[in-house]
Amino acid sequence: MNSFNIRVYGICISERKEVLVTDELRFGKNMTKFPGGGLQWGEGPADCLKREFREELKCEIEIEKHFYTTDFFQPSAFHPESQLISIYYLVKRKSAFSVKTSGKKYDFKKTEGAQSFRWIKLLKIKENDFTFPVDKKVARMLRNQAE
Repeated sequence: MNSFNIRVYGICISERKEVLVTDELRFGKNMTKFPGGGLQWGEGPADCLKREFREELKCEIEIEKHFYTTDFFQPSAFHPESQLISIYYLVKRKSAFSVKTSGKKYDFKKTEGAQSFRWIKLLKIKENDFTFPVDKKVARMLRNQAE
């Protein structure tokens, strides 16, 4: 059955002009993406993103503005019968993260569901830093705006 999979992501840029990314192990695959997650029934995209940052980073955020929404057909990587729609917002931290960030990619014990966070310099961000096509496009857009 065809369906939609709506994901909401936050682009958090530090004072040092670095962007926050998450490294994860899901479905047996290492992946790098922007922090965020799936929209749940009954919540709007902004509420979804605030919930995801609370759950994953133990942090409150403020949504500054919409950055990008998928404008091409993209099947979900894990559920090919679902069309992926990704919404990206520029966000600002209202409180400090309660989880550590690392300078090392995949800085976690290799268990399903593992996750770590790290910063990438905005001027050095590349499409190949990311696993999924929509994140790659957003990385390119960020890099172009930073130059």
